[in-house]
Amino acid sequence: MTAMKVLVVDDDPQIGELLSMHLEAAGFVVTHVTDGERGLEAALTNTYDLVILDVMLPGRDGIEICRELRTKRIAAPIMMLTFRGEEIDKVLGLELGADDYVTKPFSVREVVARTKALVRRATATQPEKDEIVELGPLTIAASKREVTLHGKQVELTSTEFDLLLYMAKYPGRAFTREQLLNAVWGYTSSAYEHTVNTHINRLRTKIEQDPGVPIFIQTVWGVGYKCVGGVREGLGSAQTR
Repeated sequence: MTAMKVLVVDDDPQIGELLSMHLEAAGFVVTHVTDGERGLEAALTNTYDLVILDVMLPGRDGIEICRELRTKRIAAPIMMLTFRGEEIDKVLGLELGADDYVTKPFSVREVVARTKALVRRATATQPEKDEIVELGPLTIAASKREVTLHGKQVELTSTEFDLLLYMAKYPGRAFTREQLLNAVWGYTSSAYEHTVNTHINRLRTKIEQDPGVPIFIQTVWGVGYKCVGGVREGLGSAQTR
């Protein structure tokens, strides 16, 4: 089995070495660079299974790199590292297409566990027969990992796709943020429920005609979210085939 490759972009040599040591012990091949320009170049010219980006970097910061990678359609999952309290950085990173974030100071064990979860999800073996979930004009092809709306392909990150597919398989069912964290991200912590909110908002901007009045992903006040298949517009319920 080929070892998974991880790019760590962090200008703190101690953090970089610590992450590299523990990720390598977990079986990953790690490349560590200490500035934004080299990090962006490495991510664009090589293939990685995960990119770990510090927000504060010399040269280009992690937010800029994340934006550039998603603009260039680099599909590798991205984990952002940010200091506690830098809420704006977390929000920006996730809205630009990051899949997860970890606040400093962090537990190395937690980073390794979440790295495994992100890579496992992104490289999961797909079923031979494709499962198609239809929500009115929205079609989700599970094994192809493709989403189309009115016949036009919608570009989603790996985590956005997994979140949409998971909810769409259970139309009408209300999920708490904690349940979605556990099912999609592979961990449960109320401290990271904002991650779910931001990914839902990003999904809405991509699949809803009016994100302020969503017809596919609706908020269940006091609970979380549910996928309803365009019921508000009379588009019919979800179908799986």
